[in-house]
Order: sequence, then C-alpha cells, then structure tokens
Amino acid sequence: MGLKNGMLAGAALALTLAMPLGGLTPLAAQTAKDAPALALPPQYPEKPAARLTQPPPRDPSELAVLFWSDAQRAERFRAMEQWFAGHEVPAAAAPRALPKGAPLPEALRAEITALMKASSTAGVMVLVDGKVVHEEYGLGMGPQDRWTSFSVAKSFTSTLLGAAVKDGFITSLDNPVTKYIPGLAGSAYDGVTVKQLATMTSGVKWDENYTDPNSDVAQMNRFVVEFGADAIVAQMKALPREAEPGIKWVYKTGETNLIGVLVENAVGKPLAEYAKAKIVDPAGFEGALFWMVDPRGGNIGGCCLSIRLSDYARMGQFALEGGGAQVPTGWFAEATDSQVDFGDSGFGYGYQWWTYPQGTFGAQGIFGQAITLFPDKRMVVAYIGNWKQASGGAERGEFLDLARKIAAAVE
Repeated sequence: MGLKNGMLAGAALALTLAMPLGGLTPLAAQTAKDAPALALPPQYPEKPAARLTQPPPRDPSELAVLFWSDAQRAERFRAMEQWFAGHEVPAAAAPRALPKGAPLPEALRAEITALMKASSTAGVMVLVDGKVVHEEYGLGMGPQDRWTSFSVAKSFTSTLLGAAVKDGFITSLDNPVTKYIPGLAGSAYDGVTVKQLATMTSGVKWDENYTDPNSDVAQMNRFVVEFGADAIVAQMKALPREAEPGIKWVYKTGETNLIGVLVENAVGKPLAEYAKAKIVDPAGFEGALFWMVDPRGGNIGGCCLSIRLSDYARMGQFALEGGGAQVPTGWFAEATDSQVDFGDSGFGYGYQWWTYPQGTFGAQGIFGQAITLFPDKRMVVAYIGNWKQASGGAERGEFLDLARKIAAAVE
C-alpha cells in the first residue's frame, strides 16, 4: 500500500489546486498581488534568481489536472507555467555535458521503444558513467521541452533539506520540527523531529483518500480559503496524534509540504531560489527550472517542478555522485537508504526517496515520472510520461523490470 501511495503522490496537489470543492478557488489561480514573488522579507536576496511567472487567466474548470483528457495532458504537462503560477530560475551558467556513450543493444532499444509507445511515455534517458547510452522521445516531446515532475519534486526538496543541514541553517535532523515551524507548537507535532517528518513517521493522523471529499487531503483547499498564506500550518496543526513519533509510516502529502515550509523558514528563501544554488548550478542543468508556488509565495515542497528530461537525468547523476559539496558527506547514502521497510517486499522509504530491491532507489511521480538509480552499475534511468492512469497500473513495474534488464547489460 505504501508503494501505491507513492505512485499517487501529487494527486493530492492536483485535487486541491485544480479541483474546486464547493466552488472554492483553486490555490494556483492567484494574482501577483496575492502571491508576491518572494514576499520580500529582509533576509531574501536583493536580486533573486527566482522570478514569479503568472499564467493567462483561466476558468477554474480548466485547472482540474486529474480530469484533463489524454490529449490535454500531453500538451499541458510540458507547459505547466501556462496553467499555474510559479517561480522560474535560469539554467546553470556552465551546463554539465552529457557525452554520448556506447548505445544499448538493439534488442533493448526496441524494447524501450515498445514500452514507451504502449504506456504513452514522453521520454527516456539512460546514463552510464554520466554518458548517454539511450535517449528517446515521444508524444511530440523534444530535448528542449520541459515536463512536469509531480512528486519527483519530493526528492528535490529532500536534497534541499540536506543542503540546509550542510549550510548550518538546520543544525540536526534530530531537532524538533517546531524549532523551524513555530506555528506547530502545541499541536501533535510537539516532539516530532525533522527526520521523522522526512520519513513520514511523525505519528500524526492523516487521511490520504483522494476520493473522499472529507479526507484531510481533500480538505486542503478549504484551509487555503480560510487561512490563506497560513493554510499549510493551520491544517497540519489541527491534526490529532495516532501513534508515537518514529513508529508508524503513513504517506502524507501535507507533511511533504511542511518540509518545504521548514526549509524555506530555515534558509529564508523559496525552494526554487535555494535550488538554483544547490541543485541547478552544481548539477549543471541545461534548461531553466519552473516550480509552482503556494499561497505563501513559496514553493510547493511535494510537487510540481518542470525541467528537461536531460536535467532529470542530471539530477540523478548528481545524487549518484553524492551531491558534491552541496550536502553533508554521506547525505545521499543515508537519504536513499530504507528508513522504513514495507514488510519483506524489498521496497521502502528514505528521506523522500523510494527504495527498491537489490540496492536501487529513485524518485517517482504520478502519470509516469521517475528517476531510477542503480549505484552498482553507475546508471541513471530517467523517464517522463502521460500514462493513462495517475497511479500507472502495471507500467511502473514494467519500467522497473526493464531498467533492471538494462542494468544487467551494463558492464
């Protein structure tokens, strides 16, 4: 059940941003006045890299992401900035070169093409030792186009959490969450550590039922209407406790958004601004990054950045190589190790990264987005998609099996 919830990560955002409940205004349909680019507190950079972009006026009914048609998704997933407000930061001044490597065997290339067509996948890139051994596009996608991440963004937010630790903004993952989000004091989050938030083991009760309008995840938009910029904290602090911290794992979209708030509070910058310095530049992104904003004017920790396929692969390579000087030594080894095991399945959860059998790990989002890493083969598999179902059905397992077959062919 945990893995399925992970595949659905991001659906909650689509529901709360894009599916009006009782006629409520979607979160992202906001004006520059309602969502100033950086909210301009004194600690923000005088000349920020992050620039707020606003979409053309849209009818709320047009923003129901989960109810877009197949054709609409294929067109709009590559242009989310035309539908939702967000921050954009420029590409790295010195993009990382991705030289061509020896191509995969013909049979494997044919298998990738066939699975892409069968699953409506928009792009696949495979790196071995930082070299491109396969690059393929579909659905009209091209190398210069961006594609939305959905919950692949969670692993970016986790990396920024590590950067904040390295920079001294967060002194320990064992610190209480309330140290960085004082508004949670006096709630069920008293005594919950940053690490427990990162692993979704806070013990705070949460209902992630996407089909129940009374579930916590479906009520997020109501809190936006009632509390505006304070909506995330207001909702989360009202939740009851169901277990002691560190004991029970429950997938909670709201908690991933809390990590975004926590990091932004600690560093005094939106996630996109911090990502420019800690991910985009050091990983050598070739294209600009777009990241949707929430009512505070900060970025949504759990969802919805847009980058090129090659930059998803660069992010994977960055993680594979340990993140350089941007995160503490050993950060990725810890973050991508299973902090929570899902029985004896071999699957588990780290710090906003999914762990898979045989020492592999990855980031994943609904509708077919993923970065899958094979450390022992120095291999990264990045793919972006427009799968028929948000949860992906059998496609997720098919891509993981195919990635293993590719890894087996790598010396």
